[in-house]
Amino acid sequence: MPRPSTKEELLFQAGTQYEKLFELINSMTVDEREIEFAFDENAGKEAHWKRDKNIRDVLCHLYEWHRLLLCWLNDNTRGVNSPFLPLPYNWKTYGDMNIVFWEKHRDTSYNDAVKLLDESHKAVISQIMNFSNDELFTKKYFSWTGTTNLASYCISVTSSHYDWAIKKLKKHLKNIR
Repeated sequence: MPRPSTKEELLFQAGTQYEKLFELINSMTVDEREIEFAFDENAGKEAHWKRDKNIRDVLCHLYEWHRLLLCWLNDNTRGVNSPFLPLPYNWKTYGDMNIVFWEKHRDTSYNDAVKLLDESHKAVISQIMNFSNDELFTKKYFSWTGTTNLASYCISVTSSHYDWAIKKLKKHLKNIR
């Protein structure tokens, strides 16, 4: 799927990938949803292959990245200059932040993770709808997006992140079936 270049495409891909994620999850048996991940060393070098232990962890991860976007948008649209990643994190250390998210949700139930993600997805979509195509896709339209555009952040936490989750869950299913 090509990267969205309009608001309409962004909303469509975010919705479509979100639906695909839950179609995949809902196609699983309860046992398949609850079983711990068992990725081998060939799964990938990225930290998430060892960090996430189950589907709940993936859903909570997506939820927390939604929250990052929502907080960042809220602060900056109110005139409070705020970086996307909260201090003390940056793009070199965000993996540590992901571990904090994982630890925060160790006691979150699967059902609560689904509810949190659904609510945050709807909130993100609602926020995206508040911006014009130019506001979303013009580089440097807002000073707080740096050298890129607002849509890049929105794509990263929606359709691209959902695609990451789908691939991970498909690998999980392949391992257990």
